[in-house]
Amino acid sequence: MKQFFLLVERIINRVNASLREHNFSVGTYINAATNRRKMLEYYATYAVTSKHPLRLHFKGSNIAGSYFLGQCHVHDSVVYKSDVRGDELKRKGDLVSWGKELPLTEDEFIMIRNSFLFRTLIHNRSHNIAMPEEMFVRNSVAAHYSNIHGSTLEGCYLGIFSTVDQMSLHSCVVGDFSYLQANELFGRVIKPGTVWIEKSQFSFHYTLPPKILRRYVAFDDNHRPCGILFDFVDSKKHDFDRIYDSGKLGKLRIPASSAVNRFSLIKGRTKIGDNVLVSQRAYLDNAEIGRGSNAQENTFIVDSKLSGYDITAHGAKIIHSQVGENVFVAFNSFLNGKPEAPISIGKGCIIMPHTIIDSEEAIVIPENHLVWGFIGSRQDLATNSVALDVLSESRKLTIGGMTFAGDGKLFVDGFRATTRHILEDNGAFYNKGKNRGHAQNHQSTSINIIQPYRVGPRQGLYPAMSIEP
Repeated sequence: MKQFFLLVERIINRVNASLREHNFSVGTYINAATNRRKMLEYYATYAVTSKHPLRLHFKGSNIAGSYFLGQCHVHDSVVYKSDVRGDELKRKGDLVSWGKELPLTEDEFIMIRNSFLFRTLIHNRSHNIAMPEEMFVRNSVAAHYSNIHGSTLEGCYLGIFSTVDQMSLHSCVVGDFSYLQANELFGRVIKPGTVWIEKSQFSFHYTLPPKILRRYVAFDDNHRPCGILFDFVDSKKHDFDRIYDSGKLGKLRIPASSAVNRFSLIKGRTKIGDNVLVSQRAYLDNAEIGRGSNAQENTFIVDSKLSGYDITAHGAKIIHSQVGENVFVAFNSFLNGKPEAPISIGKGCIIMPHTIIDSEEAIVIPENHLVWGFIGSRQDLATNSVALDVLSESRKLTIGGMTFAGDGKLFVDGFRATTRHILEDNGAFYNKGKNRGHAQNHQSTSINIIQPYRVGPRQGLYPAMSIEP
């Protein structure tokens, strides 16, 4: 394992150099997360489909338990139990618009270099106009269950359950359970629990109170994650072990127009409707997934029903809940209903990223509402939700700890357009051979495994390899 530990030390030094002005060190986190045995225990996998270009390069890295799809390069990095999904990368000849149209000269690829990613999702495509052919993560560390969605990173640290969405970051520290979509940031430190969306036309900002956040996401005295949210996910992780030992999904009935990933976990009396996409590492237990809905990576849907055309975005959890049609439950939200205190969400609602609904009593969210922050009781809805019609007519709005400024109609219409776009991409509207999407294109996926060196100085690293058609 000598070369593996040298690799880890080199990554720590590179990231610390990028974050030196913040006096921030990633070594404590990485050393607490690194488990020598685990780095040997899991194989890596890559997917082959007839719909996506295949070009994978691995060199000097550990990629234990990770899943790769599309065009991905990993050099001198540790990518542990992560999902690197390149099925939405741009193709040669595609046009990128920034006032003028810029054609791509080659297919886009994902580059991970000198980085440590721990149970991290990388997905979508680069939104960096300066480098549209490359979605890169360089000299960066991403902690447990973070999301890198259409973002480029240089010299950054992402805290546990954090998300960076469609933006570029340089030498930034993103606090635990924070969500950012703010175009481009340099040298910023983002407080834990922040939800910040910043565009030229509007701004949405909310920060979860530290006392509440510490109950759900925190670190113990040994620098290991803990809290209600982390403990929930951690309690389920061993359930996934069996799917790595079996090549079959069991007796689940899957409609011909739907796709359930080989590395998802399906339990109990789960029902899958037409045109449904269930991604890798999704966890479904006694779940009913209605027509056109999806369960994206690292999602949990337990004792719950999605009525139809619902989006459960990366890392969202839905427990003891009834979800109406056309509901968007965004990144890493935690809808923690109880048998005696269920959650009901009306059709057309938008649950903002990193929202926590931990019900003490039955909670009913009316149709067409925006929801954010923390909700434990019906009373909390007054300071953590607003009707979409009211928001659409607003130019400036302060409710509880949330502040909004700008064009409310553009904000709401943008979310609705995003919802429609995601459903289209996922094949929710597939009919008689038309409107194919991920749910249909992923049906022909074949999975291949990659193994590391088991002994010697390279133990824990994977052989340098190139995989091409």
